[in-house]
Amino acid sequence: MMRSKIAELLESTHFGTEVTVMGWVRTKRDSKGGFSFLEINDGSTIKNIQVIAEDKLANYTKEILRLTIGCSVIVKGILVESPGKGQKVEVQATDVKTIGWADPDTYPLQKKRHSFEYLRTIAHLRPRTNTFGAVARIRNAMSYGIHTFFQDRGFIYLHSPIITGSNCEGAGDMFTVTTLDLQGLKHKDGMVDFREDFFAKPASLTVSGQLEAEVYALALGNVYTFGPTFRAENSNTYRHLAEFWMVEPEMAFCDLKEAVDLAEEFVKSILTSTLTNCKDDLDFFNRFVDKDLISTVEHIIRSTFERLTYTEAIEILSQVRERFEFPVEWGKDIQSEHERYLCEVVFKRPVVVTDYPKEIKPFYMKVNKDGRTVKAMDILLPGVGEIIGGSQREDDYETLLNRIKEMNLDPGDYWWYLDLRRYGTVIHSGFGLGFERLIQFVTGLSNIRDAIPFPRTPKNLEF
Repeated sequence: MMRSKIAELLESTHFGTEVTVMGWVRTKRDSKGGFSFLEINDGSTIKNIQVIAEDKLANYTKEILRLTIGCSVIVKGILVESPGKGQKVEVQATDVKTIGWADPDTYPLQKKRHSFEYLRTIAHLRPRTNTFGAVARIRNAMSYGIHTFFQDRGFIYLHSPIITGSNCEGAGDMFTVTTLDLQGLKHKDGMVDFREDFFAKPASLTVSGQLEAEVYALALGNVYTFGPTFRAENSNTYRHLAEFWMVEPEMAFCDLKEAVDLAEEFVKSILTSTLTNCKDDLDFFNRFVDKDLISTVEHIIRSTFERLTYTEAIEILSQVRERFEFPVEWGKDIQSEHERYLCEVVFKRPVVVTDYPKEIKPFYMKVNKDGRTVKAMDILLPGVGEIIGGSQREDDYETLLNRIKEMNLDPGDYWWYLDLRRYGTVIHSGFGLGFERLIQFVTGLSNIRDAIPFPRTPKNLEF
């Protein structure tokens, strides 16, 4: 059975044609004049299409009058020009068939607005709300825009592994993957004996596809990964997830400055395509979440990102240290409150901070000539803070080996990564963008758990 998407019908001028609409009842109003107004949504757009069902329909009394919010229906009718305000078209029903009923006494989504906290407890139903339907469409459009950006520039899409034996960040907060019997583990010297495990060694869910992307970048030039990553970090903040998506390009023959330039171009491109392709959904968030949302996104697109070193950033922050909860000190990481102060108060635009102390950054970042800092970069956005982190990678074998040892990592676990520096090494750089944080920025949502379909957080694995 052919059906017409509501998004297409709302823009159609083919009045008088027969159409079939399939969707869910968002609202219903019965008139004393012998007809009902049905607002139907099928997910193709945030907007509903109005259906006029008259009492002359055979099942009007027994079925149509019983319809409530959440019921699924198939409507056949004639597309007509609407006389009402705020809509150009409507459907004059010739047949309305109920596919699935929704008990109004138990259906959780009624007319009243629900809190985001409550909706997270019914993640299987929250996509039916305007907010989360819009998030899903925006996420889809942004995913398409990401692939388009890199494909148009000749990047090769790489599927990096989800199960890994390497710790890219060296932080230790990784999920263990095992087939061992957890009830009867055999220990050797107080340690788990992984020789009997599936991989015969410790295995984890990846925190990044970067190291594997470097393998292919040093063979194919420019590559990118876009997939799920995992952090076993016991954090319940509005910025953290245990499972989240990362976009990670890796470029051979590319220094830090070129990587920063590409990252700025990348952010602006995604924001521009989202404004173009998700107008109705962004208008919704602009009305109900953040009234400055669209103007803020447009400001980012027009802005030139401010560039400064970590040392310069610390000097600026030190002048107002009394306003911060976390101390400002050279050698310590820049906190979210510091990042937002730089973006929102000092420069009033996105900021790129480079050349961080090597002690607070991972082993793979290129050490600067001063021996104290590395060629790292973070891109900070107003309202969000860090959105991108990246670096020029260390391409010298001996320096990389020493950095691995300094981080108390086993060089034997990174033999293949070291090999890349032994055989045809080149200057290369890359960065990672947290996809959900960018979605947060574009939608104005305050909690990252609302930027992903099924949030994975401590003590939360319901769906």
